[in-house]
Amino acid sequence: MFSSLRARLVIAFAVIVAVALILVLASLPRLLDGYFAEQAAQDLRTRTGIARSFVATALLRYRDSEPETHLPILQATDPPTITDGARQALGSPDDGYVRELAEAFLQANVTITISPDPEQPQIVAYRLHVPLPDDFGQPGQERENISFDEPVTIEDLFWSQAGAAAPLRLVTVRLSEPFTYRAQTLETIVSVMTVSAIVALLVAMIASFVLAERLTKPISRLTGAARELSEGNLDVRVRPPTGSPEMSELTAAFNAMAERLQQSIEFISRDRDRGRDFLADVSHELRTPIAALRTFNELLSDGAAVDPATRREFLDQSRQQIERLDWLATNLLELSKLDSGLVLLDLRPDDLRAVVESAVQQAQPAAERKGIELKIDLPAQPIRQRHDPQRMGQVLGNLVGNAVKFTPPGGRVEVSLRPTDEGAELRVVDTGLGIEPTELPYVFDRFYRGAMASESRAAGSGLGLSIVRSVVEMHNGRVEISSTPGKGTHVAVSLPRDMSVSSPSAVQS
Repeated sequence: MFSSLRARLVIAFAVIVAVALILVLASLPRLLDGYFAEQAAQDLRTRTGIARSFVATALLRYRDSEPETHLPILQATDPPTITDGARQALGSPDDGYVRELAEAFLQANVTITISPDPEQPQIVAYRLHVPLPDDFGQPGQERENISFDEPVTIEDLFWSQAGAAAPLRLVTVRLSEPFTYRAQTLETIVSVMTVSAIVALLVAMIASFVLAERLTKPISRLTGAARELSEGNLDVRVRPPTGSPEMSELTAAFNAMAERLQQSIEFISRDRDRGRDFLADVSHELRTPIAALRTFNELLSDGAAVDPATRREFLDQSRQQIERLDWLATNLLELSKLDSGLVLLDLRPDDLRAVVESAVQQAQPAAERKGIELKIDLPAQPIRQRHDPQRMGQVLGNLVGNAVKFTPPGGRVEVSLRPTDEGAELRVVDTGLGIEPTELPYVFDRFYRGAMASESRAAGSGLGLSIVRSVVEMHNGRVEISSTPGKGTHVAVSLPRDMSVSSPSAVQS
């Protein structure tokens, strides 16, 4: 289960999210605690300043309660001590103005010290400490171990009545151990963050599962298609996914591979079938001359050789069968070389007109014996392009030979050459027997001679057009053949100037 790609992706995504959340939960509370501690100190500083103002106001109100004489804050003793009125203005640790201020507003321990000389704050004439009990705070509040001092100087005007300058008294207000919600706030935030992290982890796991399913689904389809392909289902293809260029490219590569594999398998199957048919055809073709030679040999052995005329006839027939065997073997060897790729073209930038002229000259004697008009139409300018003169001569020789063979006496065979935009085109047109429409798709097959046609049509070995097609394919050209029974046949061979561009080799129409 955990070895599958989907499970590993889910686990990887969950681990990444969990590590990120753990780092946040581990670092953020410390950052927040420092931030809240700074805020608590700032708040205590503000409250201390307010407390200083309240204390100074209470002392000044007491001092100025008698405008004519003013009341003293400190008595002229050695050392100076606070007066009863000033003490009553501030109150006692358990009651009074400062106690009410500490409980109602400051929510912290309050310490007030009065020094007779601002230059010597360590000498304290009066000290009032108002502590708050530990159970004073509201639910959720806790003491903070922080403190802050705010000093203020007040003129003791009473002493100025004696003619001396009014002394300054240093009043220091100190707030310490305030009650705050910092701990509860931090705990609440951490709790909320923990719950949020758990929810985020669950959502991340669900999202990672969906994402892993989305990422691995194309791979699963490819795996299933590959399995079907291995079981022989060559038609299987995978639809490219959307939104993933990499998977689309992988799917396209798989489909291209499957397409090429199917084409290769079909080609091998067709080639195997052609090989089987080819062996059967070769066996059939060889059986006829061998059987004839065996018959002639048996007749000559049985005494038929006594008659000179009969012997000459048997020997002449035997020679024809031997020539047929030799011609058949030569064509089979040639076709085998062409199919196996053992023949390399001797490409030369020669004039194609020379190939046409040579083929027509070789066929001229046979055409004259049959009384057939053999015409040639060549352009005035040379047509030079790369080709193998010997192989193209073989192509034209087979085409012109077939045209002469299947054209009755008095007919006409025309051979022409003309330049085209792509290269050159050779045409062989005859007024012969023509080819039946049902036979036309098979004329390039090996040993096909038109079994349902006339005897003249069935003559030959049926290998000539196969050789023509193979040679034209090697030149990356194409063969087009059209025919009308009783009117003749039209064969066109197109040769490209650029042999790197391939085209269909044979077209029947």
